[in-house]
Amino acid sequence: MTRLGAVFRPQLPPERLRALARLADEAGLEELWLWEDCFLEGGISTAAAALAWTERLRVGVGLLPVPLRNVAVTAMEAASLHRMFPGRPILAVGHGVQDWMGQVGARAESPLTLLREHLGALRALLGGERVTTRGRYVSLDGVALDWPPDGPVDVLTGATGPRTLRLAGQSADGTVLTAGTPPEGVRRARRLIDEGRREAGRTGQPHQVVVYLLTATGPDAAARLHAELAHEGHADVPDLGVAGDAGAVAKAVERLVEAGADTVVLQPTADEPDPEAFIHFTAQEVRPLLP
Repeated sequence: MTRLGAVFRPQLPPERLRALARLADEAGLEELWLWEDCFLEGGISTAAAALAWTERLRVGVGLLPVPLRNVAVTAMEAASLHRMFPGRPILAVGHGVQDWMGQVGARAESPLTLLREHLGALRALLGGERVTTRGRYVSLDGVALDWPPDGPVDVLTGATGPRTLRLAGQSADGTVLTAGTPPEGVRRARRLIDEGRREAGRTGQPHQVVVYLLTATGPDAAARLHAELAHEGHADVPDLGVAGDAGAVAKAVERLVEAGADTVVLQPTADEPDPEAFIHFTAQEVRPLLP
């Protein structure tokens, strides 16, 4: 079954999260996704709050920038969420936006090496292992969580470039793709992820792909979509984003699923005039049209 979610964009003030999370839970939305974009809202703090305010909603963070985080802290926070809200948190880590990382003095000379080391240590810690490692960026000396998750949990990573997509297949349990990824881009990403899985001997393990879909509905939907695509430099990319009613959005979701997505997360435009209506639209109008 296709999993469907929606984004709470951090351009909204954090005090609006409670009402939107509760609405998503009541409306039957499967997943609400949050971002840890600099310098807006913290990913773990908002995820913990959203999980506490809801009963069944899964809450994703896509993504936590690894240059900002010691891996032991990431593991402690992730494990706490998974133990308090079993089966509901979804956490992804990634490079982060390099300009932002530079602003805070955390830009790594080799982002790929940092992400590889972070993923390896994080998955081991969440798996209950005691970890000693001396890497270029990640160093741990006999570190183990006192309260690891009660069972296996997935660690996802954000990826765009070929090397990071292959690393995702080698070292992560899933991949998050940005809203700048059209269906053909999803197919390409799946091929590169599968190359990494084969290289690491992980072809027998499932690997979920989450894709954001820039979505506009209601009055001026086409104009709002075009404006955001132009702002992001994607105006000329075919089959990117969708504007229209529930039927049009459902067809766009299906195209991404056919290309290899497991979960599609509808991302409203930054100027979405009614975030509450967008949540309701996703859960009550689009979801029934999908398998």
